[in-house]
Amino acid sequence: MAGEYDTVPLGDVASVRSGFAFKSSDWSETGIPVVKIANIKGGNLVMDGCSFVPPAIADSAAEFKLQAGDILIAMTGYIGDVAIVRERDLPAVLNQRVGRFSIRDPLRLDPRFLLYVLRDDDVRKEIESLGYGSAQPNVSPSSIHSVAIPLPPLAEQRAIAHILGTLDDKIELNRRMSETLEATARALFESWFVRFDPVRRNMARKGRGQPSPAASRHPLPLGEDRGEGVVESHAFDHLFPTRLVDSELGEIPEGWGVDQIGNHFRVTMGQSPPRNTYNEKGDGLPFYQGRVDFGFRFPTRRVFCTAPTRLAEAGDTLVTVRAPIGDSNMALERCCIGRGVAAVRHASGAVSYTYYFVRSLKSVFERFEAEGTVFGAITKDAFLSIKCVVAPTELVQRFEQLCRPVDEKIERAERESRTLAALRDALLPKLIRGEIRVKDAERFLKERGL
Repeated sequence: MAGEYDTVPLGDVASVRSGFAFKSSDWSETGIPVVKIANIKGGNLVMDGCSFVPPAIADSAAEFKLQAGDILIAMTGYIGDVAIVRERDLPAVLNQRVGRFSIRDPLRLDPRFLLYVLRDDDVRKEIESLGYGSAQPNVSPSSIHSVAIPLPPLAEQRAIAHILGTLDDKIELNRRMSETLEATARALFESWFVRFDPVRRNMARKGRGQPSPAASRHPLPLGEDRGEGVVESHAFDHLFPTRLVDSELGEIPEGWGVDQIGNHFRVTMGQSPPRNTYNEKGDGLPFYQGRVDFGFRFPTRRVFCTAPTRLAEAGDTLVTVRAPIGDSNMALERCCIGRGVAAVRHASGAVSYTYYFVRSLKSVFERFEAEGTVFGAITKDAFLSIKCVVAPTELVQRFEQLCRPVDEKIERAERESRTLAALRDALLPKLIRGEIRVKDAERFLKERGL
């Protein structure tokens, strides 16, 4: 890598060590999260879907417990993917084939600068080129140590890390805001369509029982803004019945029904195109195959396809139908879906209702995985046959009116974050090689209000 800064083998200033080799008997349903390769995405950890080990097992691997600021690298599969550990990710312990960096010489190398060097395309490609094995490429610590990296003076490293970190901090702020917004909409869905809180409040008003503590908690911080503030969630109680009745799925509101998903939702099962139509250059449509592509709300573009066979449209809910079954994201754009993914949308076209409905089925999907044989999966017929509670169309539309604007805020934040990420990725190689100086980059960001 030619440039204005000197280069050194990475191993001169930092070292990487793989995580702990847990045994199959170590895993548990709850406990301390274990960071695996699949959790490393986009420079951060995505802890959804983590495996767990009991605290005692984690304590036995104490030297592999993670700390805030640790820099991790995938050493198998998508080798070269990196992430930084944040306080929100802890406690957690590191699994084998995920490497953690240690700084050998803190007077020569800033850890945050190292993170951005490792995210540089040329460095990533060099690490990938060192992989061995066909089905699942691997890279060794010694190979990573041999990679040459630019090494500006320490003060410039810190300034570069600060500039790029400013963009990442804004992306992180958007993510936290989106998580809060989603939690609010999800709470309303569960209140209306899972716990039936408005019905229970109506029953209590008529002296037919006491509402549950959850049903008594109102208002939810969500509703229609008509210039007089937010309308409280219980303002819609009059749209709900005043009784619960028995059904094959337990108690449901009077007048509601139970039916198969296939009678109320459009489900498109994915199909994987020929492998020779895949690329990572951006040719064709984004191609999503399962959890490895899923983020907090929207999938991450990794692979593209020039000959898609099954498509999802923007706003469709994407759900994994091969192990692990039931993870969900929302399509931000038209995309190709592989056989590990299905696209779902309510017959009315209600985008937000579909997304939160699919999320509410997580426990149902988990039963399919538990009942699987060699490899957990759910067929289209089984998917369409799942029984669900059917709410009146009026309530589905009311929920959509309340929550679609919330989801649109999440979508806008995601698009802004992708723009910021593109800016960061354009500045990164020029800064770490000295092609753009720190003061020029600072002026560039200031002119854009960043």
